[in-house]
Amino acid sequence: MPKTAGCSKGARILLSGVLVLAGVVATGCSGEARDTGQRPGAGPHPQAARSGRVTVVYEAQTVEPEDREAMALIRKSRVLERSADWVNRALTLPHDMVVKVTADVPPGVTDAVTQPDGRTIFIPPSFLTEIEKALVDVVKTVERPAPFPASEYNADDLTVLSTEFIFGHEMGHALQRQLLLANLGLEEDAADGFASFYTVNQVGPGPSLAAAILFDEVARKEGQPTLEGLASDHPVTQQRAFNFLCYLEGSDPKKYQQSLVDSGYLPKTRAPLCPQAWAMLDYGWWTQLRPHFSATFRAPGDQEQKEAHARLIAETKALAKRIDEIRSGQ
Repeated sequence: MPKTAGCSKGARILLSGVLVLAGVVATGCSGEARDTGQRPGAGPHPQAARSGRVTVVYEAQTVEPEDREAMALIRKSRVLERSADWVNRALTLPHDMVVKVTADVPPGVTDAVTQPDGRTIFIPPSFLTEIEKALVDVVKTVERPAPFPASEYNADDLTVLSTEFIFGHEMGHALQRQLLLANLGLEEDAADGFASFYTVNQVGPGPSLAAAILFDEVARKEGQPTLEGLASDHPVTQQRAFNFLCYLEGSDPKKYQQSLVDSGYLPKTRAPLCPQAWAMLDYGWWTQLRPHFSATFRAPGDQEQKEAHARLIAETKALAKRIDEIRSGQ
């Protein structure tokens, strides 16, 4: 995890290459939506009922012996099923979605990847092994970041939690592509945003913290950014780690001020922006997903969106005040 007030102990390098999460171009899929005159920000409701379901499949027969341990760890944790179950409860999809933990992947696939139609997510067991190996090394060589619980600072828990965040990124891609969600920026940024939105709201701080630890180590492996890295549709790796921490801190500044900001893991120059950034992200995803709420989730989902909207208004006003104070102190 990045620490700005004195870096954490150096670590040896982890993944064999850049951690690229689904670098494919989105294409359209079926299903139109119409505006039904909802209040501003509510979005359109779908025209027809949808029945797509998310299922997780482990194709154990395809797995090499050296990857079975990592696959068994993720399977036992049920973090993939936890995310799939939330989508099945909360949303209606136009198509079924299958999450395949398998070595039988399309040519060239080495990392977790979402197909352009959003109907299939591939997670190679070898990718899980690379994550696990990286975090074994991190635990041995990097002093535990203060915000991360000592009881969970082990390779197994870090692997499970960081995989949950990475899978949230892929689920973000899949939802954008199946539901034809509008992006105001790069899809990779939005997918990272969904990972934060889902895990912070539904799971807690663990996935964001574990992902920041992992991505910080990936950044160490990469060294100085290259031209190819700067030209990628993915943000610079170290920046992504700080984004994960910013959204987490912004979700509850009173709770995370001391452990993340005062301890030096999130720069004090970034922290004032995080509450409004989280509020915008939270409201944005609830608003994007609202037209696709399931019948049983519509009432609680509408309430979540309403509360997120009120918080965004409040945090935007608070940000204006903080910026004035910062400028006046310069």
